[in-house]
Amino acid sequence: MLLTTLCYMERDGQYLMLHRTKKEKDINKDKWIGIGGKFEDKESPEDCLLREAFEETGLHLTDYRFRGIVTFVTDRYETEFMHLYSAYDWEGDMEVCDEGDLEWLPMEKVFDLKIWEGDKIFFWLMQHDAPFFSLKLEYIGDELMVYALDGEYHRRREGGPDLFTEFLETCAPHCNCAR
Repeated sequence: MLLTTLCYMERDGQYLMLHRTKKEKDINKDKWIGIGGKFEDKESPEDCLLREAFEETGLHLTDYRFRGIVTFVTDRYETEFMHLYSAYDWEGDMEVCDEGDLEWLPMEKVFDLKIWEGDKIFFWLMQHDAPFFSLKLEYIGDELMVYALDGEYHRRREGGPDLFTEFLETCAPHCNCAR
């Protein structure tokens, strides 16, 4: 089981997105994701977050928030527990990332990018200031088959909508969010 961090830096209604184009054997090849990576021995989630942010951007995060735990399950890779963060302030000058291209993109545009379908669920939760959450995402290949938000399971139905649409129709209206 992998322990990782995933962080979305926010500035002026935009996220800093990483287009993963530089590694050949990459679970996220050609997808847009946030910054982050694998825990090193003896690291806390915050230690990993700060180290990975600096390694991938050259920036030192000074204001960030732990948003939730995302359990990423797939038939192709080891299960991953992602510690999801938002970051709001930092120091330093951005550097070139050796894992892909960093780009500031409008928050509302992330839903149109090539991202994992389940990422749309946690983007929605972050954009609506949801309280700390646990989100489990189960994939076969690149297809989201199951998600569970705080232990409530939803499965893809044959002929039914994709699971993000199902989330918007069933869970989002009842979300205990600030907005």
